[in-house]
Amino acid sequence: MSENYVSPGQQRYLRACMVCSIVMTYQRFRDEGCPNCEEFLHLAGSPDQIDTCTSTVFEGLLTLANPGKSWAARWQRLDGYVRGVYAIKVSGQLPDDVRGILEDEHRIQYIPRDGSAADAE
Repeated sequence: MSENYVSPGQQRYLRACMVCSIVMTYQRFRDEGCPNCEEFLHLAGSPDQIDTCTSTVFEGLLTLANPGKSWAARWQRLDGYVRGVYAIKVSGQLPDDVRGILEDEHRIQYIPRDGSAADAE
């Protein structure tokens, strides 16, 4: 079994990061943090941060083996991220304070993955 395998009994514990949309169990977010966003979200060991920056409500799954060469990764804005399973759409948005840290301190423009940015265009 691979390290990303999730048994059917554990699927109810899956969560998706609201910034990069990677899907992992709550326990993996707690133990390892987000492999793409840990630098600024600091999810490892922080249940409160996991609750506010990840969501249990998401649609569709996309497995990326080679994000740098995948057209699907470019389409979903995932081409700079690690291999893994990603949600197509993640419900919810980051709190304003976390969004401010992303944009002010890390110069990262937050684009919600819930489809609201596409609706505004």
